[in-house]
Order: sequence, then structure tokens, then C-alpha cells
Amino acid sequence: MPDPFPLNVTDGSPAGDLGRRIAVRRTALDLSREETAVQAGVAASYLQYLEEFPGAAPDRSVLLRLAAALDTTVTDLAGGDSDLTPGQGRAGSAPTFTELTVQECRELLSTHGVGRVAIPTASGPVIVPVNYSVVDGAIVYRTAPGAMPSRAAGCQVTFEIDRIDDAFGEGWSVLALGRARTVTDADDVRRLTEQAFSQPWAGGSREEWVRIDALSLTGRRITTRQGTFSEASGTDGTSPAGPAVPNT
Repeated sequence: MPDPFPLNVTDGSPAGDLGRRIAVRRTALDLSREETAVQAGVAASYLQYLEEFPGAAPDRSVLLRLAAALDTTVTDLAGGDSDLTPGQGRAGSAPTFTELTVQECRELLSTHGVGRVAIPTASGPVIVPVNYSVVDGAIVYRTAPGAMPSRAAGCQVTFEIDRIDDAFGEGWSVLALGRARTVTDADDVRRLTEQAFSQPWAGGSREEWVRIDALSLTGRRITTRQGTFSEASGTDGTSPAGPAVPNT
């Protein structure tokens, strides 16, 4: 049977918003394009088209199958909630609340992405989002000298990450408590630059590294009877459309 979507598309970077969201999500789940296509019941060439053609407009049935294959929601794939504060959905049915183990917290934390650091100031704690990575077991991020995230150095701080699924009223959060310091050793700075996963979304010159060594890790998870929140989605990083632009 001939390929129903014989496209002349270069196998390159995703072009449209939908394409980027599909590619980011399947990469987070460690799925190839072919594996995703099989699970969604579409041709691999059609999935390539969706990822790489900015004007692609699949019908809702295709989006529903893709969302199911990628363990997410149509709203997330379409970016319909990109400017909305997460958590506006209704509470899920028969919610179950569980405490995460330290190992589970480490695993979720090590997926990288966007986190929030609470910095003590004279007028009270200030919470700012930062793009972070985990290197050698420590939370690290880049910032600019004098910027608010840099003021964490020398302080006892808290660092929080979370994921929320508004569709099912599910989610998890991890809280780290530790002491922050500026990384000044040239070899350490070079290693962080080479190994860190995340870079500041805010751009600009942000060459000061801050390291947080966690003294304690705690976390919690809420699941519901009708939800599909799995370990695969639970260990995903921050949604590509986060609730705030990191102020690093």
C-alpha cells in the first residue's frame, strides 16, 4: 500500500508550536517518532508532517490519539493553557494523597527543567523561577551577578518543582531544603557548563553559577481514580509552556 502522506519534508527541527510540543513530549518519554506513530495509530510520515509543517491542523480525533499515546492532554499539546495559571481545573474523583520517598524525589528532581527558589531577604522571602539542572547530585543554575537568584548564595534556601495535570486534578511536587553557594572554582565552572542540561530562557550574559546542596528532600503526589498520571509523565520535566518566565 503506498504511503498516504508522501511528503518532501527534511527530517529537521519541529517547526510549528504543535510540532514542537509533540516532539518535546515524546522525547521526554523516550519515544521514537515511529513508536509514537504506532501508539497513536497514524503513519510515521504523517507524524513527521505534524512535527515539521507549521500549518499542520489535525482533526480532534488525531489529537486525542496523540495525547493518549504521549500520556498528556489535547490542551497541553495544542498549547491552549500556555497563558493560564496551572491548577484551575476541578478536583479529581476519589483523590489519593501519598508522600514520595527520597529516591522518588531525587528521580523527579533529576529530570531538570524549571524550579522555584525561595530566597530570604530583609523584607521576607522572595520566590523566583530558574532554569536548573542536577549535576553531581546538586541543584545548579546560572544567573547574573547581582540578580535576585544570585542572592541565594550563602543562604539557607528552599527549592521546589512540580507538575500539574489540570485535566484530571493530579500532580506532584518536590521540595528541597539546603544551603546555596556561588561556584567559583574554574574546573567546577567548566564541568557545570559542560554537563548542565538547562540554560536560562531569559538569555543574556548569565555566567554566575549557584549550587544548592540539598539537606532534605520531601515530596507528595495526588492521583485520582479516573486519571492517567503515570510514572512516565510523572518523571517528565517542566511543561514546555511553564507558568512563568524564569528570572535568571
